[in-house]
Amino acid sequence: MRTQAHGEYLIQLSYLFSIYNCYLVRDDDGFTLIDTGTPGSADDILAAAQEYGAPIVRVAVTHAHVDHMGSLDALHAALPEAVIAVGAREARFLAGDTSLDPDEPQVEPRSMETNCATQPTRLLHDGDALGSLQVVATPGHTPGHIVFFDPRDGTLIVGDAMQTAGGVAVAGTIRPTFPFPAMATWHKPSALESARRMRALNPARLATGHGNVLEDPCAAIDRAIRAAA
Repeated sequence: MRTQAHGEYLIQLSYLFSIYNCYLVRDDDGFTLIDTGTPGSADDILAAAQEYGAPIVRVAVTHAHVDHMGSLDALHAALPEAVIAVGAREARFLAGDTSLDPDEPQVEPRSMETNCATQPTRLLHDGDALGSLQVVATPGHTPGHIVFFDPRDGTLIVGDAMQTAGGVAVAGTIRPTFPFPAMATWHKPSALESARRMRALNPARLATGHGNVLEDPCAAIDRAIRAAA
């Protein structure tokens, strides 16, 4: 695992040259971990937190795909006192409920993980605070996808709502050199609306689940939104 600090608060943890990422966000009481990587990532994540000198006190998941929550059970076992925070809508998938709400697009979600033994200790909703982070609902890649905005420095951690691997793209837009997030996207029109909502935050830094962290990303996000539209 490669670790790289971006600014004062964000630490990127990545495999395969940033193809797969999760993030530590420094707060007054320790780290918030955003996403848990693929299965087998727990030891590296714990070592990174130790290297950077703070405990992981919160574990949050952007969405229920295995490359983002694959090490959740192992981390929960290693960190039994840490808050496990999952979006309220997405938590239903982790509990094995794959049904759609009547007001949601009736398209079958793709590649949802429904075998997680760990139960959330906190359910997140749009507008909630998690440590210093703000929770933003961004359905599209999955029905209950959420992202996290850090108002201290403008960092936006977006899971798979966007990607930078293969080029900056909104979820559902195929990038031929890295098409996998698009292939796993549930509903592209919802993803586009969520991208517009993220852009309205005027982020200073874009941290994606797949690809390099991007500084001053707004122009690139604008282009990605136009392409998706």
